[in-house]
Amino acid sequence: MAILDNETVWKQFGAAIDMLGDALHDCPDELWEQNLWQEHSGQWVAAGFSAFWYVGYHTLFWLDLYLSGAEEGFSPPAPFDLVEMDPAGILPPTYTRAELLSYLSFCRTKCRETITMLSDDQARRLCRFSWGEVTYAELQLYNLRHVMEHGAQLRMFLGQQAGKSARWISRAR
Repeated sequence: MAILDNETVWKQFGAAIDMLGDALHDCPDELWEQNLWQEHSGQWVAAGFSAFWYVGYHTLFWLDLYLSGAEEGFSPPAPFDLVEMDPAGILPPTYTRAELLSYLSFCRTKCRETITMLSDDQARRLCRFSWGEVTYAELQLYNLRHVMEHGAQLRMFLGQQAGKSARWISRAR
């Protein structure tokens, strides 16, 4: 028995994207390139890869990729590149707030169209990544959790460093 419909899933996915967007919008200029953390899982994070802007980019990149459902043939829109899939891990140039908010808008539209138009057959399609194989529907729940995780990290950082609290968004705007 199905208990969720496409519109319900979109409303919650969209709310997570909106909260991420608010964090990107609310970041003071002086914190844009500040690292969120220095140590991660007992290892030091390379300088820049935990910068506020980069965590935002990382989140949007994977949101976009997971909505596509496969690494093969995926390419983010310009000016972004495939740095997240590069084992050498070369930091891209710092993306501006405007660039990331534009990417967020692109991803939000892609997410809404993808989720609201998703058929049962498409939802059952298997997707393979280096970390495992899941149905497209499960991949999107995983994707939603990833957006929520990093959005919360960015918002917590803003609360600690700039005293900015988050406004809860219960449904997509």
